[in-house]
Amino acid sequence: MPEDEPIFSERATHIEIEDEAAGEYLVITQQQGNINNDNRSIAIDPSEWETIKSAIEQMLTIIRK
Repeated sequence: MPEDEPIFSERATHIEIEDEAAGEYLVITQQQGNINNDNRSIAIDPSEWETIKSAIEQMLTIIRK
């Protein structure tokens, strides 16, 4: 989260390790400030990380141009 934001800010990103008995996953969550105050999460299997990371880095390269 940005330095000037509280931990419960909509801009805060929470990263946790969860184990749902099928193996560990990295879970990334942000509160989106929607009507229901639902948090939005994605779960990433560790074996998928390099592919996701590469795709994100490619997108960041495009954004920075």
